[in-house]
Amino acid sequence: MKLLSLIVKNVGRNLLRSALTALGTMVLVLVVTLVWSVLHLIDLVTEEKSHDVKAFISERWSVPSRLPYSYASSLCEGAARADHPEDIHPTDAMAWQFYGGTLDPKNPSMKSMVFCIACDPRKVPTMMSGLEGLSATEDAELHRSVERLLAKRDGIILGRNHLLALSQKSKDGKQSMLEDPLGRKFSLSGFSNFKGLDFDFEICGVFPPGRYDTLAVINRDYYNAALDAYPPSHAGVPHPMADRSLSLVVIKVDDMQAYNRVAEQITTSLRFQNPQVKCETESSGVGSFLDAYRDLLWIMRVPLTLACLGTLALVLANAISISVRERRTEMAVLKVLGFRPGQIMFLVIGESVLLGLLAGFTGAGLTYMTINWGFHGLSFPMGFFPVFMIPINALWWGVAVGTGAALAGSLVPALSASRVKPAEVFSKVA
Repeated sequence: MKLLSLIVKNVGRNLLRSALTALGTMVLVLVVTLVWSVLHLIDLVTEEKSHDVKAFISERWSVPSRLPYSYASSLCEGAARADHPEDIHPTDAMAWQFYGGTLDPKNPSMKSMVFCIACDPRKVPTMMSGLEGLSATEDAELHRSVERLLAKRDGIILGRNHLLALSQKSKDGKQSMLEDPLGRKFSLSGFSNFKGLDFDFEICGVFPPGRYDTLAVINRDYYNAALDAYPPSHAGVPHPMADRSLSLVVIKVDDMQAYNRVAEQITTSLRFQNPQVKCETESSGVGSFLDAYRDLLWIMRVPLTLACLGTLALVLANAISISVRERRTEMAVLKVLGFRPGQIMFLVIGESVLLGLLAGFTGAGLTYMTINWGFHGLSFPMGFFPVFMIPINALWWGVAVGTGAALAGSLVPALSASRVKPAEVFSKVA
Protein backbone atom coordinates (compact mmCIF):
# COMPACT_ATOMS: atom_id res chain seq x y z
CA MET A 1 0.00 0.00 0.00
CA LYS A 2 2.90 2.36 0.72
CA LEU A 3 4.27 1.71 -2.75
CA LEU A 4 0.86 2.47 -4.29
CA SER A 5 0.62 5.68 -2.28
CA LEU A 6 4.10 6.66 -3.46
CA ILE A 7 3.10 5.94 -7.09
CA VAL A 8 0.11 8.28 -6.83
CA LYS A 9 2.24 11.04 -5.29
CA ASN A 10 4.94 10.68 -7.96
CA VAL A 11 2.40 11.09 -10.76
CA GLY A 12 1.41 14.46 -9.29
CA ARG A 13 4.93 15.74 -8.70
CA ASN A 14 5.31 17.21 -12.18
CA LEU A 15 1.77 18.15 -13.11
CA LEU A 16 2.70 19.83 -16.40
CA ARG A 17 4.54 16.78 -17.76
CA SER A 18 1.84 14.42 -16.51
CA ALA A 19 -0.89 16.57 -18.07
CA LEU A 20 0.88 16.76 -21.45
CA THR A 21 1.56 13.01 -21.44
CA ALA A 22 -2.06 12.31 -20.53
CA LEU A 23 -3.26 14.66 -23.28
CA GLY A 24 -1.12 12.88 -25.88
CA THR A 25 -2.44 9.54 -24.65
CA MET A 26 -6.05 10.75 -24.87
CA VAL A 27 -5.59 11.95 -28.45
CA LEU A 28 -4.17 8.62 -29.59
CA VAL A 29 -6.85 6.71 -27.66
CA LEU A 30 -9.38 8.84 -29.53
CA VAL A 31 -7.93 7.78 -32.88
CA VAL A 32 -7.79 4.09 -31.92
CA THR A 33 -11.35 4.22 -30.55
CA LEU A 34 -12.71 5.75 -33.76
CA VAL A 35 -10.94 3.16 -35.91
CA TRP A 36 -12.03 0.24 -33.74
CA SER A 37 -15.64 1.51 -33.65
CA VAL A 38 -15.83 1.31 -37.45
CA LEU A 39 -14.29 -2.16 -37.46
CA HIS A 40 -16.49 -3.29 -34.56
CA LEU A 41 -19.75 -2.57 -36.40
CA ILE A 42 -18.50 -4.13 -39.62
CA ASP A 43 -17.43 -7.26 -37.72
CA LEU A 44 -20.86 -7.46 -36.09
CA VAL A 45 -22.85 -7.21 -39.32
CA THR A 46 -20.57 -9.64 -41.19
CA GLU A 47 -20.54 -12.27 -38.43
CA GLU A 48 -22.60 -15.34 -39.26
CA LYS A 49 -25.42 -15.92 -36.76
CA SER A 50 -26.63 -19.32 -35.65
CA HIS A 51 -30.14 -18.14 -34.63
CA ASP A 52 -32.62 -15.59 -36.04
CA VAL A 53 -30.78 -15.66 -39.36
CA LYS A 54 -31.67 -12.93 -41.85
CA ALA A 55 -31.24 -13.44 -45.59
CA PHE A 56 -31.37 -11.20 -48.67
CA ILE A 57 -33.10 -12.36 -51.85
CA SER A 58 -32.19 -10.34 -54.92
CA GLU A 59 -31.62 -10.64 -58.67
CA ARG A 60 -28.79 -13.04 -59.44
CA TRP A 61 -27.14 -11.46 -62.46
CA SER A 62 -27.85 -7.75 -62.14
CA VAL A 63 -26.81 -4.85 -59.89
CA PRO A 64 -28.88 -3.03 -58.80
CA SER A 65 -31.43 -5.80 -58.29
CA ARG A 66 -34.73 -5.31 -60.16
CA LEU A 67 -37.34 -8.02 -59.84
CA PRO A 68 -41.01 -8.19 -60.82
CA TYR A 69 -43.24 -7.20 -57.92
CA SER A 70 -45.19 -10.41 -58.55
CA TYR A 71 -42.25 -12.25 -56.93
CA ALA A 72 -42.81 -10.51 -53.59
CA SER A 73 -45.58 -12.57 -51.99
CA SER A 74 -44.05 -15.95 -52.89
CA LEU A 75 -40.54 -14.93 -51.84
CA CYS A 76 -41.87 -13.67 -48.51
CA GLU A 77 -43.16 -17.22 -47.99
CA GLY A 78 -39.77 -18.69 -48.85
CA ALA A 79 -41.19 -20.23 -52.07
CA ALA A 80 -42.99 -22.75 -49.87
CA ARG A 81 -45.52 -24.81 -51.87
CA ALA A 82 -49.09 -25.32 -50.66
CA ASP A 83 -49.04 -29.02 -51.59
CA HIS A 84 -45.71 -29.65 -49.83
CA PRO A 85 -46.24 -29.38 -46.06
CA GLU A 86 -42.59 -30.22 -45.45
CA ASP A 87 -41.48 -26.89 -46.99
CA ILE A 88 -40.09 -24.31 -44.56
CA HIS A 89 -41.75 -20.89 -44.11
CA PRO A 90 -39.75 -17.86 -42.90
CA THR A 91 -40.67 -16.56 -39.46
CA ASP A 92 -40.84 -13.01 -40.84
CA ALA A 93 -40.26 -11.27 -44.18
CA MET A 94 -40.18 -7.82 -45.75
CA ALA A 95 -40.19 -6.70 -49.40
CA TRP A 96 -38.18 -3.60 -50.35
CA GLN A 97 -38.86 -1.30 -53.31
CA PHE A 98 -36.33 1.49 -53.76
CA TYR A 99 -37.24 5.01 -54.83
CA GLY A 100 -34.95 7.98 -55.37
CA GLY A 101 -36.26 11.54 -55.35
CA THR A 102 -34.86 15.05 -55.10
CA LEU A 103 -36.02 18.05 -53.12
CA ASP A 104 -34.82 20.40 -55.84
CA PRO A 105 -35.68 19.11 -59.36
CA LYS A 106 -34.22 22.22 -61.03
CA ASN A 107 -30.81 21.87 -59.39
CA PRO A 108 -30.51 18.28 -58.11
CA SER A 109 -27.50 17.51 -55.95
CA MET A 110 -26.42 14.87 -53.46
CA LYS A 111 -27.65 17.03 -50.58
CA SER A 112 -31.13 17.32 -52.06
CA MET A 113 -31.53 13.61 -52.86
CA VAL A 114 -33.72 11.39 -50.69
CA PHE A 115 -33.36 7.62 -51.04
CA CYS A 116 -36.54 5.83 -49.91
CA ILE A 117 -37.53 2.25 -49.12
CA ALA A 118 -41.15 1.50 -50.01
CA CYS A 119 -42.34 -1.32 -47.77
CA ASP A 120 -44.96 -2.57 -45.34
CA PRO A 121 -44.47 -0.14 -42.41
CA ARG A 122 -45.38 -2.82 -39.86
CA LYS A 123 -42.14 -4.66 -40.66
CA VAL A 124 -39.82 -1.71 -39.98
CA PRO A 125 -39.12 -2.37 -36.25
CA THR A 126 -38.53 -6.12 -36.69
CA MET A 127 -36.91 -6.52 -40.11
CA MET A 128 -34.67 -3.47 -40.55
CA SER A 129 -31.29 -4.32 -39.03
CA GLY A 130 -29.82 -1.80 -36.63
CA LEU A 131 -33.10 -0.97 -34.89
CA GLU A 132 -32.95 -3.82 -32.37
CA GLY A 133 -30.80 -2.18 -29.68
CA LEU A 134 -32.69 1.10 -29.30
CA SER A 135 -33.36 2.65 -25.92
CA ALA A 136 -36.88 2.39 -24.54
CA THR A 137 -37.60 6.00 -25.50
CA GLU A 138 -36.29 5.60 -29.06
CA ASP A 139 -38.13 2.32 -29.54
CA ALA A 140 -41.42 3.82 -28.35
CA GLU A 141 -41.02 6.80 -30.68
CA LEU A 142 -40.20 4.50 -33.61
CA HIS A 143 -43.40 2.50 -33.03
CA ARG A 144 -45.41 5.73 -32.87
CA SER A 145 -43.86 6.79 -36.19
CA VAL A 146 -44.83 3.45 -37.74
CA GLU A 147 -48.40 3.82 -36.48
CA ARG A 148 -48.64 7.28 -38.03
CA LEU A 149 -47.22 5.95 -41.31
CA LEU A 150 -49.83 3.17 -41.36
CA ALA A 151 -52.58 5.75 -40.85
CA LYS A 152 -51.27 8.09 -43.58
CA ARG A 153 -50.61 6.54 -46.97
CA ASP A 154 -48.60 9.62 -48.02
CA GLY A 155 -46.51 9.58 -44.84
CA ILE A 156 -42.73 9.22 -44.60
CA ILE A 157 -40.21 8.41 -41.87
CA LEU A 158 -37.04 10.38 -42.55
CA GLY A 159 -33.39 9.95 -41.70
CA ARG A 160 -31.77 12.84 -39.83
CA ASN A 161 -29.64 13.95 -42.78
CA HIS A 162 -32.78 14.39 -44.87
CA LEU A 163 -34.44 16.34 -42.07
CA LEU A 164 -31.45 18.67 -41.96
CA ALA A 165 -31.64 19.18 -45.74
CA LEU A 166 -35.35 19.96 -45.43
CA SER A 167 -34.77 22.38 -42.58
CA GLN A 168 -32.36 24.39 -44.70
CA LYS A 169 -35.07 24.81 -47.33
CA SER A 170 -37.88 25.46 -44.85
CA LYS A 171 -39.45 28.91 -44.97
CA ASP A 172 -40.37 28.56 -41.31
CA GLY A 173 -36.74 28.48 -40.32
CA LYS A 174 -34.22 25.76 -39.65
CA GLN A 175 -34.74 25.49 -35.90
CA SER A 176 -38.50 25.08 -36.03
CA MET A 177 -38.24 22.25 -38.59
CA LEU A 178 -35.69 20.39 -36.49
CA GLU A 179 -37.64 20.80 -33.25
CA ASP A 180 -41.09 19.97 -34.63
CA PRO A 181 -40.92 18.03 -37.92
CA LEU A 182 -44.15 16.03 -37.51
CA GLY A 183 -46.90 16.99 -39.91
CA ARG A 184 -44.61 19.06 -42.16
CA LYS A 185 -45.20 18.49 -45.87
CA PHE A 186 -42.81 18.49 -48.81
CA SER A 187 -42.51 17.11 -52.34
CA LEU A 188 -40.06 14.77 -54.04
CA SER A 189 -39.42 14.54 -57.77
CA GLY A 190 -38.10 11.27 -59.14
CA PHE A 191 -34.64 11.25 -60.71
CA SER A 192 -32.77 8.80 -62.94
CA ASN A 193 -34.86 5.62 -63.33
CA PHE A 194 -37.65 7.14 -61.22
CA LYS A 195 -38.35 10.20 -63.39
CA GLY A 196 -42.05 10.84 -63.71
CA LEU A 197 -42.80 9.55 -60.21
CA ASP A 198 -43.43 12.62 -58.08
CA PHE A 199 -44.84 12.47 -54.56
CA ASP A 200 -46.17 14.75 -51.85
CA PHE A 201 -45.23 13.54 -48.38
CA GLU A 202 -46.12 14.34 -44.79
CA ILE A 203 -43.48 13.64 -42.13
CA CYS A 204 -44.65 10.93 -39.73
CA GLY A 205 -41.43 10.46 -37.83
CA VAL A 206 -37.64 10.54 -37.80
CA PHE A 207 -35.32 7.55 -37.48
CA PRO A 208 -33.06 7.40 -34.40
CA PRO A 209 -29.57 8.72 -35.14
CA GLY A 210 -27.26 6.17 -36.69
CA ARG A 211 -27.62 3.68 -39.48
CA TYR A 212 -30.64 5.20 -41.24
CA ASP A 213 -29.58 8.85 -41.32
CA THR A 214 -29.47 8.78 -45.13
CA LEU A 215 -32.55 6.63 -45.75
CA ALA A 216 -36.31 7.11 -45.55
CA VAL A 217 -39.29 4.74 -45.42
CA ILE A 218 -42.55 5.25 -47.32
CA ASN A 219 -45.74 3.24 -47.60
CA ARG A 220 -45.56 0.67 -50.41
CA ASP A 221 -49.27 1.18 -51.21
CA TYR A 222 -48.61 4.84 -52.01
CA TYR A 223 -45.66 3.96 -54.24
CA ASN A 224 -47.43 1.16 -56.12
CA ALA A 225 -50.52 3.34 -56.62
CA ALA A 226 -48.30 5.91 -58.35
CA LEU A 227 -46.92 3.21 -60.67
CA ASP A 228 -50.47 2.09 -61.49
CA ALA A 229 -51.59 5.68 -62.17
CA TYR A 230 -48.69 6.40 -64.52
CA PRO A 231 -50.01 4.85 -67.82
CA PRO A 232 -53.30 6.84 -68.10
CA SER A 233 -51.38 10.11 -68.00
CA HIS A 234 -48.66 8.90 -70.42
CA ALA A 235 -50.62 7.58 -73.41
CA GLY A 236 -51.00 4.14 -71.87
CA VAL A 237 -47.24 3.56 -71.59
CA PRO A 238 -46.27 2.02 -68.22
CA HIS A 239 -43.45 3.46 -66.19
CA PRO A 240 -40.05 1.81 -66.91
CA MET A 241 -39.92 0.58 -63.30
CA ALA A 242 -43.43 -0.89 -63.35
CA ASP A 243 -42.43 -4.46 -64.20
CA ARG A 244 -39.18 -4.41 -62.16
CA SER A 245 -40.03 -2.40 -59.03
CA LEU A 246 -39.04 -5.03 -56.44
CA SER A 247 -35.46 -4.48 -55.26
CA LEU A 248 -35.01 -7.23 -52.70
CA VAL A 249 -36.78 -9.33 -50.08
CA VAL A 250 -35.48 -9.76 -46.54
CA ILE A 251 -36.51 -12.93 -44.70
CA LYS A 252 -35.83 -14.22 -41.20
CA VAL A 253 -35.57 -17.90 -40.20
CA ASP A 254 -34.87 -19.67 -36.93
CA ASP A 255 -31.42 -21.10 -37.66
CA MET A 256 -28.91 -21.98 -40.37
CA GLN A 257 -30.55 -25.34 -41.05
CA ALA A 258 -33.85 -23.60 -41.81
CA TYR A 259 -31.99 -21.04 -43.93
CA ASN A 260 -30.40 -23.75 -46.06
CA ARG A 261 -33.80 -25.35 -46.65
CA VAL A 262 -35.44 -22.04 -47.59
CA ALA A 263 -32.52 -21.03 -49.82
CA GLU A 264 -32.83 -24.34 -51.69
CA GLN A 265 -36.60 -23.87 -52.08
CA ILE A 266 -36.08 -20.41 -53.57
CA THR A 267 -33.17 -21.10 -55.91
CA THR A 268 -34.69 -24.32 -57.32
CA SER A 269 -38.19 -22.94 -57.79
CA LEU A 270 -39.27 -22.61 -61.42
CA ARG A 271 -41.23 -19.45 -60.56
CA PHE A 272 -38.06 -17.38 -60.22
CA GLN A 273 -36.17 -18.15 -63.43
CA ASN A 274 -36.79 -15.03 -65.51
CA PRO A 275 -35.05 -13.21 -63.97
CA GLN A 276 -33.24 -15.61 -61.67
CA VAL A 277 -32.78 -14.85 -57.98
CA LYS A 278 -30.11 -15.55 -55.41
CA CYS A 279 -30.40 -16.00 -51.65
CA GLU A 280 -27.59 -15.17 -49.23
CA THR A 281 -27.35 -14.50 -45.51
CA GLU A 282 -27.31 -10.88 -44.41
CA SER A 283 -23.72 -11.16 -43.19
CA SER A 284 -22.59 -12.66 -46.50
CA GLY A 285 -24.42 -10.00 -48.50
CA VAL A 286 -22.93 -7.16 -46.47
CA GLY A 287 -19.49 -8.77 -46.67
CA SER A 288 -19.72 -9.01 -50.45
CA PHE A 289 -20.81 -5.39 -50.66
CA LEU A 290 -17.86 -4.29 -48.50
CA ASP A 291 -15.31 -6.13 -50.66
CA ALA A 292 -14.66 -2.81 -52.39
CA TYR A 293 -13.39 -1.47 -49.05
CA ARG A 294 -11.27 -4.51 -48.23
CA ASP A 295 -7.89 -2.75 -48.60
CA LEU A 296 -9.06 0.28 -46.62
CA LEU A 297 -10.36 -1.93 -43.82
CA TRP A 298 -7.07 -3.86 -43.70
CA ILE A 299 -5.10 -0.62 -43.45
CA MET A 300 -7.35 0.53 -40.61
CA ARG A 301 -7.18 -2.81 -38.82
CA VAL A 302 -3.42 -3.47 -38.97
CA PRO A 303 -0.98 -0.69 -40.02
CA LEU A 304 -2.98 2.24 -38.62
CA THR A 305 -3.74 0.52 -35.32
CA LEU A 306 -0.13 -0.63 -34.86
CA ALA A 307 1.14 2.85 -35.74
CA CYS A 308 -1.12 4.45 -33.12
CA LEU A 309 -0.17 1.94 -30.44
CA GLY A 310 3.53 2.27 -31.27
CA THR A 311 3.37 6.06 -31.18
CA LEU A 312 1.54 5.99 -27.85
CA ALA A 313 4.14 3.63 -26.37
CA LEU A 314 6.95 5.94 -27.55
CA VAL A 315 5.26 9.02 -26.08
CA LEU A 316 4.92 7.33 -22.70
CA ALA A 317 8.43 5.85 -22.88
CA ASN A 318 9.90 9.29 -23.58
CA ALA A 319 8.01 10.89 -20.70
CA ILE A 320 9.02 8.16 -18.24
CA SER A 321 12.65 8.22 -19.44
CA ILE A 322 12.88 11.95 -18.77
CA SER A 323 11.39 11.44 -15.32
CA VAL A 324 13.85 8.63 -14.51
CA ARG A 325 16.88 10.68 -15.65
CA GLU A 326 15.80 13.59 -13.46
CA ARG A 327 15.33 11.29 -10.46
CA ARG A 328 18.49 9.20 -10.58
CA THR A 329 19.60 10.62 -7.23
CA GLU A 330 16.25 9.74 -5.75
CA MET A 331 16.53 6.18 -7.06
CA ALA A 332 19.99 5.88 -5.51
CA VAL A 333 18.66 7.11 -2.14
CA LEU A 334 15.84 4.56 -2.32
CA LYS A 335 18.37 1.78 -2.86
CA VAL A 336 20.42 2.98 0.10
CA LEU A 337 17.24 2.93 2.19
CA GLY A 338 16.72 -0.72 1.29
CA PHE A 339 14.45 -0.66 -1.75
CA ARG A 340 15.09 -3.67 -3.98
CA PRO A 341 15.48 -3.32 -7.80
CA GLY A 342 12.12 -5.03 -8.30
CA GLN A 343 10.40 -2.48 -6.07
CA ILE A 344 11.95 0.42 -7.97
CA MET A 345 10.82 -1.13 -11.27
CA PHE A 346 7.34 -1.48 -9.79
CA LEU A 347 7.34 2.22 -8.84
CA VAL A 348 8.31 3.38 -12.33
CA ILE A 349 5.99 0.99 -14.17
CA GLY A 350 3.19 1.79 -11.74
CA GLU A 351 3.45 5.54 -12.43
CA SER A 352 3.27 4.95 -16.17
CA VAL A 353 0.43 2.42 -15.96
CA LEU A 354 -1.63 4.64 -13.62
CA LEU A 355 -1.21 7.62 -15.94
CA GLY A 356 -2.03 5.51 -19.03
CA LEU A 357 -5.07 3.93 -17.36
CA LEU A 358 -6.58 7.25 -16.26
CA ALA A 359 -5.83 8.98 -19.56
CA GLY A 360 -7.13 6.02 -21.58
CA PHE A 361 -10.39 5.82 -19.65
CA THR A 362 -10.89 9.59 -19.81
CA GLY A 363 -10.11 9.74 -23.53
CA ALA A 364 -12.47 6.86 -24.33
CA GLY A 365 -15.22 8.31 -22.14
CA LEU A 366 -14.96 11.76 -23.75
CA THR A 367 -14.94 10.15 -27.20
CA TYR A 368 -18.07 8.12 -26.39
CA MET A 369 -20.00 11.12 -25.08
CA THR A 370 -18.84 13.60 -27.73
CA ILE A 371 -19.40 11.38 -30.77
CA ASN A 372 -22.63 9.68 -29.66
CA TRP A 373 -24.34 12.50 -27.79
CA GLY A 374 -22.82 15.58 -29.41
CA PHE A 375 -22.52 14.52 -33.07
CA HIS A 376 -25.00 11.58 -33.12
CA GLY A 377 -22.33 9.26 -34.51
CA LEU A 378 -19.08 9.33 -36.46
CA SER A 379 -19.75 10.53 -40.00
CA PHE A 380 -17.65 8.12 -42.06
CA PRO A 381 -19.76 7.03 -45.06
CA MET A 382 -18.84 3.50 -46.12
CA GLY A 383 -21.26 1.68 -48.36
CA PHE A 384 -24.67 1.88 -46.72
CA PHE A 385 -23.23 2.83 -43.31
CA PRO A 386 -23.52 6.63 -43.15
CA VAL A 387 -22.40 6.95 -39.53
CA PHE A 388 -20.79 4.78 -36.89
CA MET A 389 -21.75 4.95 -33.22
CA ILE A 390 -19.11 4.45 -30.52
CA PRO A 391 -19.97 1.22 -28.62
CA ILE A 392 -19.91 1.08 -24.84
CA ASN A 393 -16.98 -1.34 -25.23
CA ALA A 394 -14.89 1.73 -26.05
CA LEU A 395 -14.52 2.41 -22.32
CA TRP A 396 -12.50 -0.75 -21.73
CA TRP A 397 -10.76 -0.31 -25.08
CA GLY A 398 -9.40 3.00 -23.78
CA VAL A 399 -8.27 1.41 -20.52
CA ALA A 400 -6.64 -1.51 -22.35
CA VAL A 401 -4.88 0.69 -24.91
CA GLY A 402 -3.67 3.22 -22.35
CA THR A 403 -2.54 0.59 -19.87
CA GLY A 404 -0.96 -1.69 -22.46
CA ALA A 405 0.97 1.10 -24.18
CA ALA A 406 2.08 2.48 -20.80
CA LEU A 407 3.32 -0.94 -19.73
CA ALA A 408 5.24 -1.45 -22.98
CA GLY A 409 6.68 2.06 -22.94
CA SER A 410 7.82 1.94 -19.30
CA LEU A 411 9.72 -1.36 -19.35
CA VAL A 412 13.03 0.04 -20.61
CA PRO A 413 13.02 3.17 -18.36
CA ALA A 414 12.02 1.00 -15.37
CA LEU A 415 14.85 -1.43 -16.05
CA SER A 416 17.26 1.50 -16.28
CA ALA A 417 15.99 2.87 -12.95
CA SER A 418 16.43 -0.48 -11.22
CA ARG A 419 20.08 -0.63 -12.34
CA VAL A 420 21.07 2.71 -10.83
CA LYS A 421 24.26 2.36 -8.77
CA PRO A 422 24.29 4.62 -5.68
CA ALA A 423 28.10 4.88 -5.65
CA GLU A 424 28.25 6.28 -9.17
CA VAL A 425 25.40 8.72 -8.54
CA PHE A 426 26.80 10.06 -5.24
CA SER A 427 30.31 10.39 -6.66
CA LYS A 428 28.99 12.71 -9.37
CA VAL A 429 27.04 14.69 -6.79
CA ALA A 430 30.12 15.09 -4.64
